[in-house]
Amino acid sequence: MRITRKVIAVSLLATAMAGCSLFSSKDTKTAPAVLDKMDNGVPVHTAWKYSMNKAGQNVFSPALAGGSLFVADADGVLARLDPASGKEQWRVKTGTDLTAGVGSDGNVVVVGGVKGQILAYDGSGKQLWKAQASSEVLSSPVVGGDVVVVRSVDNLITAFDAKTGEKKWNVTRTTPALTLRNAPGMVVGGSNVYVAQPGGKLLALALANGVPRFEVTVAEPRGATELERVSDIAGTPVLFEKDVCAVTFQGRVACYDATTGVQKWNKEVSSDVGVAVDQRFVFVASDKGDVLAYSRETGANAWKNEKLSYRQLSTPLSYGRFVAVGDLEGYVHFLSREDGAILGRTSTDGSPIKSVPLVSGSNLIFQTQNGTVTALTVE
Repeated sequence: MRITRKVIAVSLLATAMAGCSLFSSKDTKTAPAVLDKMDNGVPVHTAWKYSMNKAGQNVFSPALAGGSLFVADADGVLARLDPASGKEQWRVKTGTDLTAGVGSDGNVVVVGGVKGQILAYDGSGKQLWKAQASSEVLSSPVVGGDVVVVRSVDNLITAFDAKTGEKKWNVTRTTPALTLRNAPGMVVGGSNVYVAQPGGKLLALALANGVPRFEVTVAEPRGATELERVSDIAGTPVLFEKDVCAVTFQGRVACYDATTGVQKWNKEVSSDVGVAVDQRFVFVASDKGDVLAYSRETGANAWKNEKLSYRQLSTPLSYGRFVAVGDLEGYVHFLSREDGAILGRTSTDGSPIKSVPLVSGSNLIFQTQNGTVTALTVE
């Protein structure tokens, strides 16, 4: 999903149950930056590749849990891999097209079906239960505290018992008239689940009963038109030590105390993918293709790289001395963590990288829209 404030191609989908409209768009005027030739870049090696089917218009992010990697695709395939070798441990057909996945704690593996079905499997690939969400599910479910938490596009957040699929609780929030057709994520930390929301909200709920811990506004909607006022949280919030950080479209990046919701800092930026966080920095790929680093403690600007403009970047990934980010042509770029200089590059399968990348040991794992799951290593 890409959108600019000046040049857009808008596709509106009426969502009767939600009472709102979703849109996705792509800049049709500004050409992506031409990549400089790299003769002496850092050596990047492909550790393994694994083939899934295409993602279609949705985004499927792999999940690491219980020492395994779980991957899914739009054709309804779900697989468990060894993240070190890429060896397939099992592969099942769910029997329905999928729109969201994967969520797992290593024991329960959950995906979302095309008509809002929630499908749960055990660690061996046997189906445990099936439930029904109130509307389409685009965000990956999350598993923690013996519950599965699902957010549907009508902004109903529902928890199911992880073993039986029994509905435990639900929480609803108002949805703006116009929202991004993206997959605002959720993350489990301790006894809480942190839920990205339309309208720039970040909501923390108790896993046990759905009681709100806090709700903060990362960015206030601004502008004269509904389009200008879209400020949805992009991607998945990130928990790091005592912080939770998030970024919005046409808004801000900000970090909060994960227990109290007290804001530590915020900076103006617009992104339609999530953030990356490490011990020192918060990294953001803007919707214009800039990669930015901020001090995790103070929010001070550390550096900015503008050489990947309009290349529709993925969520960044902090990896040793590098920051890795995918793009619309399936390239993975390796930037210096310290100053943002581009140090290396490699290709995958030529299709966009929209999913959230992962680190497992020495491997960086990316899943493309054409379904190639690739593990990379850097010397």
